[in-house]
Amino acid sequence: MITYKDSGVDKKEGYRAIDLIKSKVAETHNENVLTGLGSFASLYALKDYKNPVLVSGTDGVGTKLALAFQKKVYNTVGQDCFAMCANDILCQGAKPLFFLDYLACGKLDAEVSSQLVIGMAEACKEADCSLVGGETAEMPGFYKDGDYDMAGFCVGVVEQDRIINGSSVDEGDIILALSSNGVHSNGFSLVRKLLEEANDDFEGEPVYKELLKPTKVYVSSILPVLDQFPGEIHGMAHITGGGLPENLPRTIPEGLCARLDKSAVPVLPIFRYLQKKGVPEKEMWGTFNMGVGFVLIVNPDKEKKISRALADAGESVHVLGKMIKGKEKICLK
Repeated sequence: MITYKDSGVDKKEGYRAIDLIKSKVAETHNENVLTGLGSFASLYALKDYKNPVLVSGTDGVGTKLALAFQKKVYNTVGQDCFAMCANDILCQGAKPLFFLDYLACGKLDAEVSSQLVIGMAEACKEADCSLVGGETAEMPGFYKDGDYDMAGFCVGVVEQDRIINGSSVDEGDIILALSSNGVHSNGFSLVRKLLEEANDDFEGEPVYKELLKPTKVYVSSILPVLDQFPGEIHGMAHITGGGLPENLPRTIPEGLCARLDKSAVPVLPIFRYLQKKGVPEKEMWGTFNMGVGFVLIVNPDKEKKISRALADAGESVHVLGKMIKGKEKICLK
C-alpha cells in the first residue's frame, strides 16, 4: 500500500501549518471579510464607495528567499511579499483591501511556512489590509527539500475620480523621494554573486542582517496625505528592480522629463558597500533603489505642505528635482 505521505506530501503538516497561522490571520480581518480560512474562495464586501475601481497587483520576493533560507530568517520576507504588491497598487492611489499568498515547497515544514505567513499578516495589519486566503503547494520532486518560493496578490480600491496615473503630471512639478530602508527585494541575484560570505562585516554586524531588512510599506503614511491633498499628487512610483531609471518613467507623460539631481538622492551605505565590490555606477543605479523606495510628483505650490505631512507621518523626504519639457523621460545627473 502506498499513501500520499509515501510520495512526499504530508497533509497533517499542512493542517498544523494552518493551526499555527489562523489566529494571526484572523487579526487582519474586518467587517468586510465575509469568510474565514477554509472556504473555497474569499468574500469581501465593498462599502462606502461612490464609484469604486478595483486595483490589483501581484509580485514575489525573488532570490532574496535564498539568503533568507540560508540564514533561517523567515518572517521578514513575508513582509517583503506583501510590500512589493501593496506599494505597487498604492501608486494608482489605491487603498489595499485584501491580500492572498502562494507558497510552494518541496517538503512542508509548518514552523517555517507559518513564519512566512505571519510576516505577511503583520504587514497586512500595519496597512489595514486583510489577509483573506492563500495556497500552500507541497511538490516533492519538483522543488528540493528546503526550497520555497513565494508570491502574493493584492486587491485595492480607489474612487474613479481619485485615480493617480501620471496624466496630470506637468512641467514644474516637484519630485519628492521617500527613503528606502535598504535593498528591499530587488537585485538579489547580483547581491548573492557579489557576496563571498553572508557573515562578512557591515558596520559591525553580519551583512546578511542589513540585506534581510524587509521592504518598507508606504501605505499608512501616503494614503492620509492623498486624502489631505486631493488632486495635488500627480504621479507616484514604487522604486523596485530597475531603480529610478526604469520605474519613474512609468508615471511620466510623453514630452516631459524628470530632471533629477543625483547628489540629492539619499544613497544608503549598503549600496556603497556593494558598489565597492566591482559594480559599475550605471549598473548600480539601473538595478537597485539606491536609497529611494517611493517617489511622488506633486504640485509645486503644495510641495512644502506635502513634504511636511509625509515627514510628520514618519517618512524621510527629499526633493530630487522637478519636471521639465524633454524627449527623455528621466535625466539623472
